[in-house]
Amino acid sequence: MQVEEAIRTRRTHKAFAPEPLPRELLDELLDLARWVPNHHLTNPWRFRVVGPGALAALKRIAGPEAAAKLDRAPSLVAVSAKRSDDSVQDEEDLCATACATYAVLLAAHSRGLAGYWRTPAVLRTEEGREALGIPRDERFVALIHLGWPRQEKDAPERLPQRDVVTYLD
Repeated sequence: MQVEEAIRTRRTHKAFAPEPLPRELLDELLDLARWVPNHHLTNPWRFRVVGPGALAALKRIAGPEAAAKLDRAPSLVAVSAKRSDDSVQDEEDLCATACATYAVLLAAHSRGLAGYWRTPAVLRTEEGREALGIPRDERFVALIHLGWPRQEKDAPERLPQRDVVTYLD
């Protein structure tokens, strides 16, 4: 799959086949994320593949309604960014980590997988971050849901280019 095709055809999926992704496949996806640009090569991203024990703890903290959404995908990856004392570097590292998250989603899509970028409220709490071992010197960025798709998704409407692009003299 070409990059342009991957960008235009990737969709958010919320219905997955039950089989978890093999570790080797997850390793391939996460390795590709390391190649996104980051200023001063700080490599700020951290990935935690959520296992059954960590998921159970997170679901207990989240409560019954939110826990159901955590069960949508058979494989979950928590993404966080190392914090910096320098506010400019901190912002750049956050953006780089978001790019790394998108790289995982694009790489998954190119392999026929489905993905979903979430920021559940439970991971904006100290208890939720502790359940996944995210220390205070890291900022939670995403919970990536990954798996084999159970549905096809149509492209959503997008704003026209003229509404989002300005050429300056």
